[in-house]
Amino acid sequence: MSVAAPRASRRRLRYVAERRGFLATLLISPAVLFIGALVGAPLVLAIYLSFTDATGGSLTGKWIGLRNFRDAVDNSIFRGALWHTFLITLISQAVVVVCAGLLAHALVRKFRGRWILRFLILLPWAAPIALTVTGWYWIYGAGIPESSIFNWFLVHMHIVSNANLPNWLGTPHAAMSSIITVQAWRMIPFATVIFLAGISSIPQEVDDAAAIDGATGLRKFWHVSLPLQLPIATVAVLFGVIFTATDMVVPYILTNGGPFNSTHVLTTWAFQIGIVSGNVGEGAAIALFMLPLLAFVTIAMLVFARKAEVT
Repeated sequence: MSVAAPRASRRRLRYVAERRGFLATLLISPAVLFIGALVGAPLVLAIYLSFTDATGGSLTGKWIGLRNFRDAVDNSIFRGALWHTFLITLISQAVVVVCAGLLAHALVRKFRGRWILRFLILLPWAAPIALTVTGWYWIYGAGIPESSIFNWFLVHMHIVSNANLPNWLGTPHAAMSSIITVQAWRMIPFATVIFLAGISSIPQEVDDAAAIDGATGLRKFWHVSLPLQLPIATVAVLFGVIFTATDMVVPYILTNGGPFNSTHVLTTWAFQIGIVSGNVGEGAAIALFMLPLLAFVTIAMLVFARKAEVT
């Protein structure tokens, strides 16, 4: 009897360990704990600081309620940064979807040198972002039109003259266009890979059935390819929106919010207020403005992707 009891206990323990729910929880728990420590703890701290008057060098402060949020909303530069974040994200992702879709449909076909072209397209995503954006900074001339490689190209193509060189980082509209261009350029490779995965996952039988039914060209794309690619394309757009809206490197290196605060986004303005100016509480409040907006976009796009799934 004394020997049977430990054996029964071991069998029960083995049964529990082999249960799918227990095993799944055990395997995923390290990732959950890591994400909680890496993301959850700083997020909770930021939420706390946004309701205090904490300043540089301190992670505590006097509780002041919603004053930081009211001060941020009353600031015209913040309102401009919010609009710039929305504008840059929307336009750059529209460009990304169009270009990535065209590139993916071209790269899915077999032709000589395809792997080299795929490597070149993936290079902007694989290269360090600070290094590539610094390269774009010098391509645009670092604020000096005469030093711009891009302007040199435009002059030799007889598109602009030496007397009328655009200052890509020195005027508000040109600076915004420059940021949008670089954001789209760095996100196109990522979206192209996801589009390629979506196209490659479509069974050959679907294409054969569409050809038998007479669906070719644009008709086939609209009624067959697009519905099947829509869920995975939504995921690509979702990641692109999050990466672009929360990115600080591109606008910070290219313009640092200039000229005259005309290209600030929420990330750069939060850094300016919270770190440079030392108002940690208000900086945290500015950064948190993105949280409900991105949460809403994420939920909406995931719901759309689920409804767009073709069974």
